[in-house]
Amino acid sequence: MTSAQSPDNDAATRVWTTLKTFVDANEPRRELQEILGLGRGLGRVKLLLLLVDAPLTLREIAEANCIDAPYATVIVDKLEGLGLAARTAHPDDHRRKLVQLTPAGREAARLAARVLAEPPRTLASLPPADLAHLEDILTRLTGTEGDSSIK
Repeated sequence: MTSAQSPDNDAATRVWTTLKTFVDANEPRRELQEILGLGRGLGRVKLLLLLVDAPLTLREIAEANCIDAPYATVIVDKLEGLGLAARTAHPDDHRRKLVQLTPAGREAARLAARVLAEPPRTLASLPPADLAHLEDILTRLTGTEGDSSIK
């Protein structure tokens, strides 16, 4: 333990490490790959979920995902090749294209959202009192009191 660490920091480090391990062990990447057939990584899934609300330009997609435009193009090309997204002319600027979900893309996004929202069995099997206590702690940590989108 360094001089900057206190016993409280040591406990916080253990909790943080355990929490990260739990989240990493229950990350649904493999399940999403199998169900949706989108290949490795979550970039395509993130884009599907992003496009649910409205069509976006490639620049908007790149900015929203903190990626460069060429990589956004690669992701869109893959989704388009799978029939999940389509490019259309921008109504205000015909030099730009909008990317929107196809009906199959909307269904894939619904499925992905459902998989991502499903809690791991080990979490769901905790007693209600433990879940309530954990929810209280996480709500304080995230400052999301009363935010139903977290639940």
